[in-house]
Amino acid sequence: MVAEHRREPGEEGGSRRAVVQPRRGMSELEDKTIVITGAASGLGRAWAQGFLTEGAAVVAADIDREGLEAVSAEGARTIPTDVANAEDVDRMLDFAVAQTGRVDVLFNNAGVGFRTRIEDLDPGQFEAHVAIHLFGTVNGMRRVIPIMREQGRGRIINTVSRAAEVAGPRGSAYAAAKAALWAASRSAAQEVADADILINMLIPGPTNTAIWGRDMPELQGAEVTYPTVRMLASLPRGGPTGTVFWDEKPYRLFHPDNAIPSF
Repeated sequence: MVAEHRREPGEEGGSRRAVVQPRRGMSELEDKTIVITGAASGLGRAWAQGFLTEGAAVVAADIDREGLEAVSAEGARTIPTDVANAEDVDRMLDFAVAQTGRVDVLFNNAGVGFRTRIEDLDPGQFEAHVAIHLFGTVNGMRRVIPIMREQGRGRIINTVSRAAEVAGPRGSAYAAAKAALWAASRSAAQEVADADILINMLIPGPTNTAIWGRDMPELQGAEVTYPTVRMLASLPRGGPTGTVFWDEKPYRLFHPDNAIPSF
């Protein structure tokens, strides 16, 4: 995975931290059903905590059962899920509907790190990585779109990365999966243009999570990304779709003016 960082005005370096505070009064997310994959730790768990604070019904999915127990203790409904397995994803979304009657927002966020040169790949290693990031997201969209069509509304947010355009060394599978996910998300957004279903993408930015394989305290905390995910979950009818967002602003992935580091 390639590090990606944007300095904010007044930021002099080091990590950024933010604390999700309970909102006073009724939130527009109160009682909304929000399903998050990769929710046992890192970004997904921070988002689950934020939405729970606002009164949403959160369904947290992950292969990490121990991590899910902690999220459950915080108030989320949980279901062990391997997103690379289409039947698991179907079961996850059926569980959400059985528990709450609907799925208002789906965050396809599950992912793992990748740091292997192509010449050193084991057979099937590349494919397994792509299955989590790309096929896992496609599995989620395939099952949730009919649910959202039937209920008349829905928001889907897929986690992407600047690694898609940077494509640094030892990141081939990760970069390929995120680039393909960008294309698939844009295509899916056009396919649901006849409905009040918005499909967008999120670049979290460089965040201190387990995806790096080690502690990275110089990077931002996962909670810093919550304002952007909240915005995407709350988009009104007719809002942007097929768009990448980073720090609450659109980002033109693959634009020729984007700064690409040299290696």
